[in-house]
Formats: sequence, structure tokens, C-alpha cells
Amino acid sequence: LKILIFGLPGSGKSTLAEPFAKEIRGVWINADKVREKYNDWDFTIQGRIRQAQRMRFLADEVVKSGSIAVADFVCPTKQARIEFAPDYTVWMNTIEEGRYEDTNKLFQVPDRVDFHITEWNEHNHKDIAKKILNWSQ
Repeated sequence: LKILIFGLPGSGKSTLAEPFAKEIRGVWINADKVREKYNDWDFTIQGRIRQAQRMRFLADEVVKSGSIAVADFVCPTKQARIEFAPDYTVWMNTIEEGRYEDTNKLFQVPDRVDFHITEWNEHNHKDIAKKILNWSQ
């Protein structure tokens, strides 16, 4: 199972993804750490697609190993989401604007999501874990 937690920078993706991955005994893949590892801070459209493909490769490897992949990254466009190809999506829609104007302009509201968070709370990760269990059965 490959789970994408996406939203604007500062929406709480990583804050949610880390305890959520622990809750479901999954593997957390953080986009900032991946960009740092590859020393790739290119935020052009092409750079964002490359990052989505890289995140997909890493998540697919986790799934092949028998674990659940929990990837958190902005994934701002429909094309980036298609490139990542999640099985389950969580949209962190907790802020109106992120800290980067270019990302705010680029971000496309998704056509559909599996779990939509509009307000941060300390039990979101447990709520999603319950939904994932129900959804995957």
C-alpha cells in the first residue's frame, strides 16, 4: 500500500506522516529528506515531476519489501500526483496559503481524495489509521 500525504508547505504533512507511519507500522518517506539526499532543490515543473517520480520509486521499493509506504510531499499538481500513483491519498488542506508564493500559484485542488483534513488535531493519525484498515479490507 502506497499512501500519499500532500498539501501546501506548512500544512502539517510531516507532523502527521511521522506518527501515522508509526501507528500503522509503515515506512515514512519525507520529501525534504529525499531532496537533501539527492541535493536536488529544483522546484521547476520538471524538478517537481522528477521528485514525484523519485518518491514513487522509493515508495514502490518499500511496498515491494512488504511494508506500507507513507510519503509526505507537496505534490502540487495533478500530473505530479499521477506520477506518484498513490493507492490512498490524504490531503492536508489546513491552510489557505503556504509560505512559498510560487507553490501557492501552482497548487491544484485535487479532483478526489480518500481522506481530507481541514483542521489539524492530535488524533488525525489515529483517525486515518482506522480508515486505512477499513479501506484495505
